[in-house]
Amino acid sequence: MEGHLLNWIVFLPAIGAAACLVMPSRRTVKVTAVATTAFTLFLSLLLFQHFAWWQGDGPSIFGRAYGEGLHEVTRVPWIQVGQFRIEYFVGVDGLSFPLIILTTVVSFLACLASWNIEHWRINRGVKAYFVLFLLLETGMLGVFAALDFFLFYVFWEVMLLPMYFLIGIWGGERREYAAIKFFLYTLAGSVLMLVVLLAFYFKSAAAGVPTLSLMDYATNPAIQAEFARPAPFLLAGWSWPIVMFVFLFIAFAIKVPVVPFHTWLPDAHVEAPTPISMILAGILLKMGGYGILRISYPILPSAANHPTVAFVLAALGVISILYGALCAMAQKDFKKLVAYSSVSHMGYVLLGIAVMTDAGVQGAMFQMIAH
Repeated sequence: MEGHLLNWIVFLPAIGAAACLVMPSRRTVKVTAVATTAFTLFLSLLLFQHFAWWQGDGPSIFGRAYGEGLHEVTRVPWIQVGQFRIEYFVGVDGLSFPLIILTTVVSFLACLASWNIEHWRINRGVKAYFVLFLLLETGMLGVFAALDFFLFYVFWEVMLLPMYFLIGIWGGERREYAAIKFFLYTLAGSVLMLVVLLAFYFKSAAAGVPTLSLMDYATNPAIQAEFARPAPFLLAGWSWPIVMFVFLFIAFAIKVPVVPFHTWLPDAHVEAPTPISMILAGILLKMGGYGILRISYPILPSAANHPTVAFVLAALGVISILYGALCAMAQKDFKKLVAYSSVSHMGYVLLGIAVMTDAGVQGAMFQMIAH
């Protein structure tokens, strides 16, 4: 256990949400929320001490090997139910570090943009808004910090519920429709991810290493050999790695979003309050790309290297680039223009990942941050 800095970064917004519940006035609630996001941003900047890229001999932000240069690691037993051994396992490396910084920066700016919430067209509970906002930040940070698959899944779901209520309560005229559509799309992806989570665990148990650690899945030779075994699957003779890769890709493609899984985004973007639109475009879309880079490719390399899989992913990326750009050109609503342009921009991310080169992956990461 290296330290607790990352734990404070992840859970400080949740502590701030609890503090907001007992604040007596709207102003103190807003001050508490803004101060919490500001201090979380300050703590996240301390992570730069582990990534001294301004020095010639410092570690690269993009590690040369999966999991290389893990910092602020906490790995302790968490839940033990029957044969399941679930750990609280978090850490930051070159893949998650820039996204954690991005999350804290955008969350702070979105919280500032929420200051005059009571003057919006729809005036609802200020305290509830900021509590949900801070819980959302904890969920997003947890996704980027988690290195246990079950913990990753928990944070993924924690992020879903506050966003649903923030759109459904404080959104525009069609807020209920947009919130339910967002919820159903994301929930469908979550179901597929849960299937993969269970399959990974039982496969690792068959290899003699029952675990839910994403690092062990990617680096343990016995687990990798079991995962790569070309046993036929029930779906049209597809092998087990291909099916698991497709399930994961759909789960993450919904979040990216990739055409044809993108239709929830324009509705959610238009109907969400503007600060929540900032979170949607600035952070939530990147969680899909991060999931592909963190889980799909390193854990299922045999499926990722399959020529058909690579071609389909690259083709979907190109389709998203062109379709999103053409739709954006036709929009008269600024928020909808941003939504469709986001589909186009994230298509570049998928295309960069699909080509499976160092330049492609680093370009995908750069685009996720720059977008």
